[in-house]
Amino acid sequence: MKIDFNSDEAIYIQLRNQIIMGIATDMIREGDTLPSVRQMADYIGINMHTVNKAYSVLRQEGFVKLDRRKGAVIALDVDKGRVMEEMKEEIAVAVAKGICKGVKREEVHGLVDEIYELFANWEESV
Repeated sequence: MKIDFNSDEAIYIQLRNQIIMGIATDMIREGDTLPSVRQMADYIGINMHTVNKAYSVLRQEGFVKLDRRKGAVIALDVDKGRVMEEMKEEIAVAVAKGICKGVKREEVHGLVDEIYELFANWEESV
């Protein structure tokens, strides 16, 4: 996990993002159990409440299920319609920021292609 303690982004969001990236790159797979809240907090050197918040957000977003015996287990809720709507909202804000800064449509398309290539290349290298 790569947490930037100097970032303006909240630590729980950074942790959430790292776990999602791990799932996308197949480093973390469906059915895998995440470390306990205490273990993750100790490993990263952060407060247990921060880890708990990240896990709760992941559960709300359909990436994990919380099991009383196993803890946080990767269990992907594959509601593609909901995912597409969430992505649309998130991408809309990112594109709006880009437009404000003079980023062109072709550059956005190129950036999306580049990101997809990163994930494709990651899966091939593993």
